[in-house]
Amino acid sequence: MIFAGIDAGSRALKAVLWDRDGQAVLAAGTVDQGLDQERLARELFERLLAQARLEEKQIAGIVATGYGRQLIRFANRTITEISCHACGVRYLAPEARTVIEIGGQDSKLIRLDGAGNVRDFAMNDRCAAGTGRFLEVVAVRLGMSLPALGELAQQSRAPAAISSMCVVFAETEIIGLLANGASPADIIAGVQASVASRMLALAGQRVEAPVFFTGGVALIPGMASALEKALDCTVDTVAEPLLTGALGAAILAARVSVASSPRASDLV
Repeated sequence: MIFAGIDAGSRALKAVLWDRDGQAVLAAGTVDQGLDQERLARELFERLLAQARLEEKQIAGIVATGYGRQLIRFANRTITEISCHACGVRYLAPEARTVIEIGGQDSKLIRLDGAGNVRDFAMNDRCAAGTGRFLEVVAVRLGMSLPALGELAQQSRAPAAISSMCVVFAETEIIGLLANGASPADIIAGVQASVASRMLALAGQRVEAPVFFTGGVALIPGMASALEKALDCTVDTVAEPLLTGALGAAILAARVSVASSPRASDLV
């Protein structure tokens, strides 16, 4: 049986088609977010169906997750991104005990038990300083793409200290650093260290290994290293970190057999 997971994030929509019997991804893709999330999600879903040479009637169930999950009305059920990212990481890395997910709008630290169940979690959805939005602001200020931002950060020898706890004030601080001759590489490395320090705060100074990094920010060079320095432990990045939530949603769709159930409110 084939199931689908759709992750409606704040910056991108992601979708995965999952073969429960073969335990394999049949198709996966992403598209930038926009005003009409459901239309964009539908178009992405249909593109993946065509790619996998499937018809919609062959999809046994669809789970939506992420920031805009409630707007994906053709899904059978919604499940929170906490559970979906935990499930996706667990599939990719069964040994995982801590999941760090940093997206465009929020960041999460999820602790798993030995069976892969969510033991507890902490989430930052109030301040952009611990999210990908901070890095986007810096990229715009420096006139660079996010990947280029991360590559330049790796040239830093003395990361700048970013003391502001708010992105608005931090941007002003960055302007001041540039005016005083700080190199872009050192400023970017300082921003990455600042984002990583927010994860240490979420962890409450306690992180259980193995630790796996997922979410869109995991694609930016240097962020995993910044997290390792802040958390004082090895941080591995999962394969295809942008798709982890959608993968988990598809796997959970198979587990709960959403095809035979009415649309329900969020499951944790």
